[in-house]
Amino acid sequence: MEIVHVSAECYPVAKAGGLGDVVGALPRYQREISHVVKVVMPMYRTRFLYENKWEVVHKGGSSLGYWWFEYTVIKEATNLLGFDLYLVDIAGLLDREKVYGYDDDAERFMAFQIAVIDWMAKWQHIPDIVHVHDHHTGMIPFMMQHCPSYQSLSGIPTVLTIHNAQYQGAMSWDKSIYIPGWDSWKRGLLEWEGNINPLACAIKTAYKVTTVSQNYLRELRSMSNGLEPLFEYEKGKCSGILNGIDTDVWNPATDPYLQHHIKPSDPGKGKAANKRYLCDTFGLDPEKPLFVFIGRLVGEKAADLLPQVIVDGFQFIGRRMNFLILGSGDPEVEGKLEVMKPLSAGDYGVYIGYNESLAHRMYAGADFLLMPSRVEPCGLNQMYAMRYGTIPIVRKTGGLQDTVVDLDEPGGYGITHLHASVGDITHGIYRALQLYGDPVRMKAVRKKIMKLDFSWHASAKHYIDLYRTLT
Repeated sequence: MEIVHVSAECYPVAKAGGLGDVVGALPRYQREISHVVKVVMPMYRTRFLYENKWEVVHKGGSSLGYWWFEYTVIKEATNLLGFDLYLVDIAGLLDREKVYGYDDDAERFMAFQIAVIDWMAKWQHIPDIVHVHDHHTGMIPFMMQHCPSYQSLSGIPTVLTIHNAQYQGAMSWDKSIYIPGWDSWKRGLLEWEGNINPLACAIKTAYKVTTVSQNYLRELRSMSNGLEPLFEYEKGKCSGILNGIDTDVWNPATDPYLQHHIKPSDPGKGKAANKRYLCDTFGLDPEKPLFVFIGRLVGEKAADLLPQVIVDGFQFIGRRMNFLILGSGDPEVEGKLEVMKPLSAGDYGVYIGYNESLAHRMYAGADFLLMPSRVEPCGLNQMYAMRYGTIPIVRKTGGLQDTVVDLDEPGGYGITHLHASVGDITHGIYRALQLYGDPVRMKAVRKKIMKLDFSWHASAKHYIDLYRTLT
């Protein structure tokens, strides 16, 4: 079977969140079970582009409304990632370092999608499946089926995976001219609440829709930023497939980012050494339990609650623990976390920004991971943390509910709470301190979570089984 993944992100080429991790791993695991897998993404100007070898495989041109643009497709020459990687370049739109955050993102991703299907329409064969990810590629199923210029692609089944339904790419109808020659009778497939909505369009037109956890799919029927009726209507073609993690990249026994490797059979020594290194780096007390937060400092992640959680924790529980924060996002949250640094008594640190190596070291050196998300479609951080022997403290939502079982439940191994509130998070920290005060139980939980299997093997097979229902 030949599968083409189209995405705005793919680790390690370019990553802004979990989407990049998924598209960087799932294709490789599909390739390992003997399928031909291609990933197509924009040619951002990242380090990966300049540090690897490429070959030009196609040059073409198309229109974005009244603007004619030329595009180039290049292929990574050495199969470095374990699958065929293609980058699409469009001068003036995709030749930038960042993935998102530009005023013309709608034009950038529309042109990218048009270039992808224009190139595919010129292939000498057709693939078995086109798998698109999130709203940045959500117009592809519609254009393949309803743009006469690309009718050669109309019979290819399409699959949409929704990594985060809060972001939908809605744009006004004056931008409908960007869509190459389409049947105006199909206007209803594009429209949602008075705008063109690429995510809604993909849900309507893709053959199958998946979300990144079973619980997140259930939640979308009542909490999807306005798409609730659509998810209810289309529920027959929707399914939840839990994300996995790349256990080669995230392997505490071999991780090149770590100063000290960790043996799953006896994690205590390795964890302690990594904790000492981390605490020395940030001026923290290694004798205290270390709580970390790793991720975007935005409302979805409940990062706005962190400053008050830390203040309340110190005030009501006592300065019995360390906090270390890694992330970037909302400038107001960043500012509040920075202002707190001078108040540290050797028990608080923060790094504003993205730092992959530090993230690995924090998973390895921490005792507990805070993940109080308001919205978490699947969540990978809790899986990374458990792989490295760090116990997650999570809100029961989305994939967090699917992957973390509370210690007080049968077979439990994590700490969960119901609400994204300062009180609930602080209570979770209090429970964690009780666990930390019981070294025998703490050791048993740590060894248990390091043995849990969150690899991509099972999930990759689930996707293949889904494709086979369509081909």
